[in-house]
Amino acid sequence: MANILKLDEYINGIKNGEISILSRAITLSESSLPKHSQLANEIINNIFSLTGNSIRLGITGVPGVGKSSFIESFGKFAHSQNKKIAVLAIDPSSTLSKGSILGDKTRMEELSKLPNVYIRPSPSSGHLGGIAKATYQTILLCEAAGFNYIIIETVGVGQSETMVNNLCDFFLLLMLAGAGDELQGIKRGIMEMADSIVITKADGTNIQKSKQAQLEYKNALHLLPANESGWIPKVLTCSSIENIGIDKVYELIENYKNHSLANGFFVKKRQQQQLLLYKELLSQKIIDSYYFKNSKRLNEIENLLSLNKINVFEALNSNTSL
Repeated sequence: MANILKLDEYINGIKNGEISILSRAITLSESSLPKHSQLANEIINNIFSLTGNSIRLGITGVPGVGKSSFIESFGKFAHSQNKKIAVLAIDPSSTLSKGSILGDKTRMEELSKLPNVYIRPSPSSGHLGGIAKATYQTILLCEAAGFNYIIIETVGVGQSETMVNNLCDFFLLLMLAGAGDELQGIKRGIMEMADSIVITKADGTNIQKSKQAQLEYKNALHLLPANESGWIPKVLTCSSIENIGIDKVYELIENYKNHSLANGFFVKKRQQQQLLLYKELLSQKIIDSYYFKNSKRLNEIENLLSLNKINVFEALNSNTSL
């Protein structure tokens, strides 16, 4: 990591929209070093009044759905509507591989070259809760720097969709047509989270299949419970290559924002998200503190467990006596 700046240098740089300072502040928030985390928290506390003035868009989809192409086309359209766009990627699998999505700027080459566009790879280490914290702090930092359209892309599968839903205002599910089973094994829970489903690659010989898939998804959504927001999820089609339907997706998200602001759900959801994140981070903090205070004994117990000298329940009973 580059030399640590003074607190005021981070705050003023972020307020002035300086990308290099923003990136350095985000790197601090992703660090596991206590002194970095403390400084990141101080930065957040000082810029918090400048946050919240964005639409936070979560995007997920099945493999091969063309998320990068969609985000690039959608981002370029949003940019044409005078939006300042930040694209953040979440990949929980990177906690295992210790890698990160370094190819974001090459995947979205045209978008990344536009002014007022910032693309940030995924944090590459830490537990899932840690990634959620770092991503939330990144959202706040980007908002304070003037970005008013935050796109959060899931790259991993499984828990990441729930995490992103707990960080965004609008959750968009991208799907393919003509790829065998139209529901493609998408879990019911992910369908229930979606504020809209968009069928991608609706071009060429795939147009008719896309229309059929659109009808099937509309029917599937009718079977799901009503959304707390009072919003009825829509199913659209688009082509990122031909830029068809991208404007309709943008318009739909704007309609949702107006709808949820009018009935109070927009603010309510963000309040709920803060509470969820607080509870998750508090739980992790308690666990970390427990491990720190009892690390020697816990290592002994884990060693006995790995040697099959005790079972998991005996190990847990040993922990209760700590």
